[in-house]
Amino acid sequence: MKGLILVNAYTHSEHELYQPRRLQEELAELGVATDLKRNDFCPAYLDSGIKTDTAEYDFCVYLDKDKYVPRLLEGAGMRLFNRAQAVEVCDDKMRTHMALAGVVRMPATIAAPLCYTPVAPVSAALLDKVERVLGYPVVVKECYGSLGKGVYLAENRAQLALIAEKLKLRPHLFQKFVAESAGKDLRVLVVGGRAIAAMRRVSETDFRSNAELGGRGEQYPLDTATAALCEKTADALGLDFCGVDLLFGKDGFEVCEVNSNAFFGTFERVTGINVARLYAHHIVQTMCKLG
Repeated sequence: MKGLILVNAYTHSEHELYQPRRLQEELAELGVATDLKRNDFCPAYLDSGIKTDTAEYDFCVYLDKDKYVPRLLEGAGMRLFNRAQAVEVCDDKMRTHMALAGVVRMPATIAAPLCYTPVAPVSAALLDKVERVLGYPVVVKECYGSLGKGVYLAENRAQLALIAEKLKLRPHLFQKFVAESAGKDLRVLVVGGRAIAAMRRVSETDFRSNAELGGRGEQYPLDTATAALCEKTADALGLDFCGVDLLFGKDGFEVCEVNSNAFFGTFERVTGINVARLYAHHIVQTMCKLG
């Protein structure tokens, strides 16, 4: 058995490379050789059908968000971790909410209509609806983005209008602010359908709790109900591995976002759990079942 680990063509930071390198190490411990490559070697392309340069590989650990390569690789018969469809849905925050609607509890959310005319003003009717349904403060998010980037908080109509004007040419959404979770959330990792541990993320200076924005990680007990919530979320999205971000709502946890390529360096340090080993075991066990 041999695997391919694919990362973004322009990934260079040590923080981003920790995850693929750790997976490569743990797979090697299980006797599975892997090649770690960037997406710019274009492993699949179209020429009267799908052509690939991956015949030597049995599976691919896909750690990018580009949506074309995974579709092509799957079209050629390769098993991906995570699958293309799951990565696409998680990469788009609005699609994530749509996929989980009625499955788990999430904050009330309104999708912004996309504007194609830069000179057109933001719709007053839209802002009226946001105020009426979601109130203030209100969270505004770009649908594509990670590490807390592209997430804003509007305290009033003037701020909301400014943010909406800034984002009107990009896919974005408006979301009810969960005051009880300001500056904190809970990251739960799910591997192979099982929630393995939880880490509370806390920021003293920002309503966002991402470590990349100055937040810190703390150990947090994972009870049976919370584990079941996260496992249900991962199953609904068809994920082999993910980070489920939960908000501390007044009536219990609410699912905020799901990250199909969740970084786990900080998580390993805080919890003491070898996440890479668990994920590697899941990959090998899955491939062995496929024969």
